[in-house]
Amino acid sequence: MRKFKMVAASISLAALMSSCSITLPVSATSNPVGNKVGQSTGSVYLHIFAFDADASIRSAAKNGGITKISTVDIKHTNVLGLVDSYTTIVTGE
Repeated sequence: MRKFKMVAASISLAALMSSCSITLPVSATSNPVGNKVGQSTGSVYLHIFAFDADASIRSAAKNGGITKISTVDIKHTNVLGLVDSYTTIVTGE
């Protein structure tokens, strides 16, 4: 019985320590795909508090020095359901 409790506790701990991340396409233009990449990130804690919350396309393009946007992707990462992080990824010239 003790061994079962240890295995169950280990599995529970591993599940709690995991995070999930997904990247989704948002938009594409007719501009040619350039070699520049810009990113901007915003985080939300407990689904209430937002700090560094400028994950805009404009901010990502500015960070990468991009004037002609080709593609826009969003990466969403969730850690334990407590912290959500959103990263906007822009490619272009």
